[in-house]
Amino acid sequence: MPGLWRSKALRTALVVAGVSALGLSVTGCGNTIFVVNANSAANKLEEAQALGAEQYAAYEYWMAHEYLVKARSEAAEADYSDAINLADESEEFSEKAIELSKAAHRGAGR
Repeated sequence: MPGLWRSKALRTALVVAGVSALGLSVTGCGNTIFVVNANSAANKLEEAQALGAEQYAAYEYWMAHEYLVKARSEAAEADYSDAINLADESEEFSEKAIELSKAAHRGAGR
């Protein structure tokens, strides 16, 4: 066995395999984080829509929608860092749309 470790080709192959495995695991984590963030943003966007945000907070609603669309586009290209950031922006705009819609409902006596 010690003779195997002396082979430069074997050591190189093992290092390449290890680095490749690390690269794949990092990419997998980015995808997982994106999926969690995108699902959360999509749920907030649906909540905003249910509250009538398209009418009461149109700017915030559509910004949230477009950020989520762009986040999904970036994820499809495996650019998970940008996709995660865009999904977070979408969620923030959705939360603002929810707040504005709820305030409009309170003002209307609902």
